[in-house]
Amino acid sequence: MIREIIKDTLFLGQKSEPATREDITVAHDLLDTLAAHADHCVGLAANMIGVKKCIIAVNVGPASIAMLNPVITKTSAKSYETKEGCLSLTGERPTTRYASIEVTFRDLSFKKQKQKFTGFTAEIIQHEIDHCQGILI
Repeated sequence: MIREIIKDTLFLGQKSEPATREDITVAHDLLDTLAAHADHCVGLAANMIGVKKCIIAVNVGPASIAMLNPVITKTSAKSYETKEGCLSLTGERPTTRYASIEVTFRDLSFKKQKQKFTGFTAEIIQHEIDHCQGILI
């Protein structure tokens, strides 16, 4: 189900709670909402659709994946400065991101996964995990 995008910075600034198996429908809603905004959006966090759960949806090449309870377990030594936009906020803001990351998360079957990401995909994931922590760029 496509959900409305939340722009309330007080709500978005709150830390999300861990996701459970019962929250898998939220992950599907995130994927649907991401697809509906595909022309101008590459990632979403559950709080951006009004749900304070640690769930993100991210474009990974031509496909999108959902991650429940994503945690960055390793980062590259190399980082870089960039500017990012956000569907919940206007304009772009400067931030620092790692060039590559390793993430553990639960998939849509709630099975534990571990995956490495680099470049723009790693940047998107870091942005969305920040949302789960209540961090707005």
